[in-house]
Amino acid sequence: MKQISSLQHVELIPESTIKTIEAGKKMLIKFGADPSAKDLHLGHCVVLFQLRKLQEMGHHVQFIIGDFTAKIGDPTGKSETRKPLTDEEIAINAKTYQEQVFKILDPNKTTVYYNREWLEKLTSNDLIQLAARYNVARMMERDDFEKRYKQGHSIGIHEFLYPLLQGYDSVILKSDLEIGGTDQKFNLLVGRHLQREYQVGVEQAIMTMPILEGTDGVKKMSKSLQNHIAIDDDPEDMFGKIMSIPDTILQQYISLLTEESTASIKQKTQAMQEGSLNPRDVKVELGQYIVKRFYSEDRARDAYNHFQTLFKKKEVPDDIPEIQIGSAISIANLVVEHQLLSSKKELYRLVNQGAVSVNNNKITDMHETLKESSSILKIGKRKLYKIILAT
Repeated sequence: MKQISSLQHVELIPESTIKTIEAGKKMLIKFGADPSAKDLHLGHCVVLFQLRKLQEMGHHVQFIIGDFTAKIGDPTGKSETRKPLTDEEIAINAKTYQEQVFKILDPNKTTVYYNREWLEKLTSNDLIQLAARYNVARMMERDDFEKRYKQGHSIGIHEFLYPLLQGYDSVILKSDLEIGGTDQKFNLLVGRHLQREYQVGVEQAIMTMPILEGTDGVKKMSKSLQNHIAIDDDPEDMFGKIMSIPDTILQQYISLLTEESTASIKQKTQAMQEGSLNPRDVKVELGQYIVKRFYSEDRARDAYNHFQTLFKKKEVPDDIPEIQIGSAISIANLVVEHQLLSSKKELYRLVNQGAVSVNNNKITDMHETLKESSSILKIGKRKLYKIILAT
């Protein structure tokens, strides 16, 4: 039996849970994710990697896709009310979540649930009874709600329902343990409270994990902030994004995303601080580790070679994607039609940052027309496309 020492960086409530985890009796471990974006990213992996370790210790994961709670949007860490998603957006995102999660979790030790199954069936009376199990004073103890209230920002009544509905998932599933990021601690404790209130015969323990910073090194990893590394990114993009992270968060990435020992990480950090180890070399090692984790050793090696060609030798690789166009087209329309970026808004931001070029010439107008027979379009640091105009 593996020992809890293999689970790093965790906080457990109550601390005695450590004995239960190690005892060998199978626990039902809940982890939920609202399909608010299309892809899971490395921020999710901090928890998912730990869940895989727990599965290897004999425990079973209850993976909840919050297709109902996504309609509200988790208010955690938000300074304003989230824009609601459509049912169609939620359905598309939920499908990719279920596919991607098994890149990490053992499907034989995982049950996938959609909380729409039980939350849509709640009657008005059920909701009143649920709301009566918690009070406004405790709800306002949340840092984000407290800050918004003091700043005079709106707090929707439906946002108060979010932690209650997430907690109700634990009532339905009778989870023994719920795991999430440190920013989810309030929501997780609500689930523990509601299990006690509804007398379901179990009171879930809580395990929280650190939050992974995004590639900007400033805010938590998030697709909406464009600072994420999706687990479905192609190997070249995944490797390139790892190479772009600030040196200041390199230690955090190694600690949370690899199996490297604390002693080894400390030694590397000290060597980088002393100047005897180049952070770039550490990023190369990390980038190859991550790509290998989701793809293969061969793909990791190819991603490294691609990076070397593109950035060190400053050559255009032979294998960049080609896009055939039938007639002259604006960069903005090309990007949207071929889904090269998530939106024109993102393109506008990159153009303003000087991060878009055609044939090594920076673009200042995203509506500029591509009309040459062959052009090399570069978007950001890593995306290269060969645009071929059919004649």
